[in-house]
Amino acid sequence: MTTTNNNIAAKPTASMAPTASATPATAAKAAAPVAPSAWLIDLVLLGALWGASFLFMRIGAAEFGALPAAAVRVAIAALFLLPIALLRGQGPSLAKHWKASFSVGVFNSGMPFALFCFALLTINTGLAAVLNATTPMFGALVAWAWFRERPAGSRILGLVIGFAGVAMLASRSAGLHAGASGHAALWAVLACLGACLCYGISASAARAHLGGVPALTTATGSQIGATLFLAIPAIWLWPAQMPSMRAWLALLALGVACTGVAYILFFRLIERAGPARALTVTFLVPVFALFYGAVFLGESITQWMLICAAVIVCGVALSTGIVKFNLPRSKASA
Repeated sequence: MTTTNNNIAAKPTASMAPTASATPATAAKAAAPVAPSAWLIDLVLLGALWGASFLFMRIGAAEFGALPAAAVRVAIAALFLLPIALLRGQGPSLAKHWKASFSVGVFNSGMPFALFCFALLTINTGLAAVLNATTPMFGALVAWAWFRERPAGSRILGLVIGFAGVAMLASRSAGLHAGASGHAALWAVLACLGACLCYGISASAARAHLGGVPALTTATGSQIGATLFLAIPAIWLWPAQMPSMRAWLALLALGVACTGVAYILFFRLIERAGPARALTVTFLVPVFALFYGAVFLGESITQWMLICAAVIVCGVALSTGIVKFNLPRSKASA
């Protein structure tokens, strides 16, 4: 999951609220609710694209290696997004905020993409996608530490449930490649969790330093920054044997469709449905990833993986506030 989505969810008001100079008619139009049919298709398509990203990362990383595969992905995404940003007149904004957007890109794309590629050398795509669903929980924890936004009530319970699901998933060697050891699986799970932590850090960093910056500017700058961050390690670790056309096509699809097009879809989803509804794409990504892995890679889906996935999804739903319940309170004595 890419992941400028966390940046946008953390700072939606700057780009969505009507400006002070807007006319009443314009403000009313901006505030008018959008029919579900206008954004549900975007939601499902976005889940399908981000679910496919794990499939393409596994194919690409198998021949390129983790760091070169991640570098090629962000480079393609940057080449795809930069002309769009320039055509939309966001060149000055990109030049003004390049330091912040480039830095956010290290945590938003560079490090997490490399960590997921590393993990997918050992674990299946479905397992990695389920672990990726913990991203909102890490986002809540980082915001708690950074902005002192302490989650209360059901959100704290959701954090506990979510991480319990991760512990359950890591306790068994479910979703491993043939011949992989439990020790390697542990490192792969830790790599996925490290990637999710990076996403959480990038969300809070973007909120602190990129508030009010156009989303496309942040997305483009982050991909350029991630490319620069990964360039030297990728060149150093570039495979001695030229990867196959299949691997190149996988990374091309990963960079254009699963990163560039997916970002555009997510921005439109934020505008049409709001950040809370857009966040529910987290629940769709593992479903598509499990399906793609089973159909195209012959990966097995175990009952234990499904149970753990359900626990994690429940935790994410509670910790992000998508599902809420009120804790009983005792009446104050007279």
